[in-house]
Amino acid sequence: MEFQLFHTTLSASLLLFIMAGGFLAGFVDSIAGGGGLISLPVLLAAGLPPHLAIGTNKFSATFGAVMSAWQFWRAGKVDMGLLKRILPGTFVGAVLGCLVMLYLPSEWLQPIIIVALIAAAAFVFTQRQLGAVSTYRGNTRGNVLAALVMALAIGFYDGFIGPGTGTFLIVGFATLGFDFVTAAGNAKILNLMSNVTSFVLLIWWGQILYIYGIAMAVCIFTGAFFGSRLAIRRGTGFVRLVMLAVTIVLIGKLGLSYFGIM
Repeated sequence: MEFQLFHTTLSASLLLFIMAGGFLAGFVDSIAGGGGLISLPVLLAAGLPPHLAIGTNKFSATFGAVMSAWQFWRAGKVDMGLLKRILPGTFVGAVLGCLVMLYLPSEWLQPIIIVALIAAAAFVFTQRQLGAVSTYRGNTRGNVLAALVMALAIGFYDGFIGPGTGTFLIVGFATLGFDFVTAAGNAKILNLMSNVTSFVLLIWWGQILYIYGIAMAVCIFTGAFFGSRLAIRRGTGFVRLVMLAVTIVLIGKLGLSYFGIM
């Protein structure tokens, strides 16, 4: 069976493949970030060229980000006082990242990303008390400045390519002193801002294939609902464990891709 929409034909088997990948991506991303590790390769495997796959992935991921952010906000697991001050940094970074994405190959950043992920995983693994309890000392000038720089840099990366954004944000917030659940909640709000920014720009530039994006978005939204609820219920230890697993897999995937193995 085949479906026709927006001048694009989509087989039933390919639709199921995209939807399954979307659900898993939304579920994992809502807990520990790294959902793009699943959803972007799924879209590439479906035959989309890289720039169109990145745009379509950003379109569908935005819906999961809405669900995750809402769940953590509703549970009181975000620091809106801090986030209001640093959201502009995410916006500016995402705009710049989108602009660069249209003109530069993502492979240029891959070695830097791999090294950064290895460092993040090693840091989380060796710092056993990181994110176990909240030691955040409030929205001091130093903390706000550090968070703003982090928001700008990671917003740029998310606008440029995206996989691992949530993981970087969670590690960043945990380093500032937040427990892992609140760090994940903060990360989802910033991730939502960068996703929405990229979402609007990529629609404007025509970098989205809607039949793939809509099919994946529905399942990412559903996966994010269940994943975020599980993260809130199971607590910081669970988020830390899943985040380490996702980071290791992400390092492996990017490393194999960089060396042309997959």
